[in-house]
Amino acid sequence: MGWPFRALVASGLAAGAVVAVGAFARFSYAPMPVAGDVLNGDRYALRTAYDLLGRRVSAEEAEGMKASPEGRAALSPERGAIAIDAALVERGREAFYRETFGNEVFLTDVMGMLDGGLSPFEVARAVAALGGEGTGNLKVRMARDMTVGDRVWRKGDEVPTGLDVARGSRFILGIRTFYDRGHLRMGITCALCHAAVDPASGKVVEGAPNADLNAGLLMALSKNASAYFMHGSLDLEAHPGDPGRTVTSQEGTRIPLPDPPSFEAAAKVQVASWPPGSFDSSADRVTNPTSIPSSFSAYSEPYSWSGREAVGPFKGLSSLNNNVHAANSDTTQQTAAARTLFGLDPELYLGTVLQGAAAQALRYDPAGPQRPTEVLAAADPTPDSPGLNRYAVLPSFPATNYMTDNGLFASVPGEPANHANNAMSAFQNLLRAPDAGPGETEKRTTGRAVFERASCAGCHAGPALTANRIVPVAEIGTEPSRARAGAKMEARLAPPTMFATNTPFPLPADPTLVPIPLEGAALRQVQLGWAHAGTGGGYKIPNLVGLAWSAPYLHDSGVAVGPDPERHLGVPGTVDAGVTPDPAQSLRALVDRGLRARVITANAGSEKARTARVTGAGHAYWADRQAGFSDAEQSALVAYLLSVDRLTEDVPVP
Repeated sequence: MGWPFRALVASGLAAGAVVAVGAFARFSYAPMPVAGDVLNGDRYALRTAYDLLGRRVSAEEAEGMKASPEGRAALSPERGAIAIDAALVERGREAFYRETFGNEVFLTDVMGMLDGGLSPFEVARAVAALGGEGTGNLKVRMARDMTVGDRVWRKGDEVPTGLDVARGSRFILGIRTFYDRGHLRMGITCALCHAAVDPASGKVVEGAPNADLNAGLLMALSKNASAYFMHGSLDLEAHPGDPGRTVTSQEGTRIPLPDPPSFEAAAKVQVASWPPGSFDSSADRVTNPTSIPSSFSAYSEPYSWSGREAVGPFKGLSSLNNNVHAANSDTTQQTAAARTLFGLDPELYLGTVLQGAAAQALRYDPAGPQRPTEVLAAADPTPDSPGLNRYAVLPSFPATNYMTDNGLFASVPGEPANHANNAMSAFQNLLRAPDAGPGETEKRTTGRAVFERASCAGCHAGPALTANRIVPVAEIGTEPSRARAGAKMEARLAPPTMFATNTPFPLPADPTLVPIPLEGAALRQVQLGWAHAGTGGGYKIPNLVGLAWSAPYLHDSGVAVGPDPERHLGVPGTVDAGVTPDPAQSLRALVDRGLRARVITANAGSEKARTARVTGAGHAYWADRQAGFSDAEQSALVAYLLSVDRLTEDVPVP
């Protein structure tokens, strides 16, 4: 999910505390709401005792298995089993709100989230100005002038960050502040993107996407947006610099670096094009952000926009949680794979990332004696793993396997490798959307009948209203570049493998590895999700639980309509204009071809949306007059969809 921008916010929160504790203190803090401050505290009952590489095992089945040596072996950590209990769920909740896996170093020292347009002081002032009222979109004043594309942000201008502060809190949700003897850093946690503040109550909705988080703009306002260049449509050769500014390649040749000011300006344009509520998690050198998904995740497998996170614990959910931090919150770890993924020499790749680093110790100086990899190694707080975050490293690194993009598992010292990600999966699978309320029962019943008649249930079946499969991009008709995002990873592919779930971190000398079986139809679906084996890629069928909290719709956030469908059309007429998409009107655009056509036209007219490849096209399945449905039936369908606030079947969770 999107993280660098989160860091900006936290910084301000600690400003007063820094003065108080002095130059020798160390502390860190991230807010975690108490039960009374959570709107959707009513969770599913925990009814699964073990996860066996994605297979749910009930307590009754587990007791039977323990009666035989074979059964006991199957339930062992050495086979990849995870015992699920209340303590694991609580650890998952804590990690969801507070675990950064060390990303504060990349976000602060490399990307410079605290050294750009938004300062810690201005963030602190914005939070204080709330007076405890809370907000779902913190407005922060610019600390200095900064240009992003054709927009000049002046000192004092208010930036709509989309950062959330719960009522009564003095801290930003999903930001962890670190203070270490005079040095301030900010890291991000899963809650930044996957929890939101309800505007009516000011309470936190756990699992709701932060649908107005302005991640791309916050990254554009950082000092070094170039550190994320591999997630944008950027050509290094299009920004020639001083011929004397070079890196020494792995082969010993000299390669010129891109011009820092020109390249940074272009990088800012690319990330700033992301619509609020979306994030570009695919390092494919194409700007193609996707909607931040909800974490109402039970029975919603496979995971990610393409469904490529589909194997291993919790049916791929742990893989998704891991890759947010093992692949997205620290781009320095991609150095070893730069030639395969980006067609770039690793030293050139890392030099481009580090030449504008905020911290002197991590800034590559082409006139200095060190190569970029030597600069990184000298300042790396985690010398036993690639990159800056805390990783448990598979022997196959940097090869992709279908459990991890690169052979890395973001981990916490003192607990088993990947344990926090597994714990978060157990927690997320228990989350329910807030109660939709009684509504008009007859209208919802009619809407369910329309849902069946319109053949929606052909894809949206099962407990979470998803058939748990991936649809080829040619069939679904959505913008294709996102579906192909993982294609280059096939060139360096290892068998899906993970560590035994009791493997300590830091790793022992000879850790136990667990192979993950994958063959037949399951393998073909995963290959489709990654655009491997000659496929063009695809998009997963999303679940429909909690749609009231996840507008706008489609993978690209393109189906967006505001309260006034005559004026608030598409991304330019809603989120880019500061207008919150209306769930009912946006769902209507999803099933009404006339309204959708107007949305697509509005998106096509926006240069910003075109840069981000946001169209709102695809999913051409209709419930409108042309398809034989009345306006009243269409309205009933929308009412039914917005009423789905929990699993539709009584099934074991997580």
